[in-house]
Amino acid sequence: MTFKLPPLPYAYDSLTPYMSAETLEYHHDKHHQAYVDMANKLIPGSKYEGKSIEEICREAYADKAQPIINNVGQDFNHIHFWQWMKKDGGGNKLPGNVQKLVDAYGGFDKVRNDFIENGKTQFGSGWTWLAVRDGKLELMKTPNGENPLMHGASPILGCDVWEHSYYIDYRNARPKYLEAWFDNLVNWEHVEEMAAKAL
Repeated sequence: MTFKLPPLPYAYDSLTPYMSAETLEYHHDKHHQAYVDMANKLIPGSKYEGKSIEEICREAYADKAQPIINNVGQDFNHIHFWQWMKKDGGGNKLPGNVQKLVDAYGGFDKVRNDFIENGKTQFGSGWTWLAVRDGKLELMKTPNGENPLMHGASPILGCDVWEHSYYIDYRNARPKYLEAWFDNLVNWEHVEEMAAKAL
């Protein structure tokens, strides 16, 4: 497969004031593009050629193929990151599958708290996740470009806690970024789509 940078599903200024146009321009156009470019250098001619991005994530992690974990993992993470956000997102009215998973985990407030706490306590660069394993919701955090696929789970929501995702807007206030992101930007419809597949 050839890796391509997907267009943003909204205008650069759509997510203000929670995420600025400047952040989206740098994050999408520069950072994500760099992962795509590197993936297109690493995959052709390798054992991963012709496989889906999900298969590459799982197999590269099993093989400890760090450059591929980093770049293909980050491409997968970001393809969904843009879709996990929308203007006027957030809120606690959840679609069917997501609501059931959240209720079984302990409710919305517990999910919100644990998701934000995982993001706050991920040392250095990484991600905080809602994932599904064996039909149950699991909250995870991963370093660098890793994602739940590499750990035997299916991601349904992820927030990027690399500094480039929040430093322009929040400086070093990662907790403030995570709270604003979860409360105001989450596109629960995309979470529901991924939950339906994971279940």
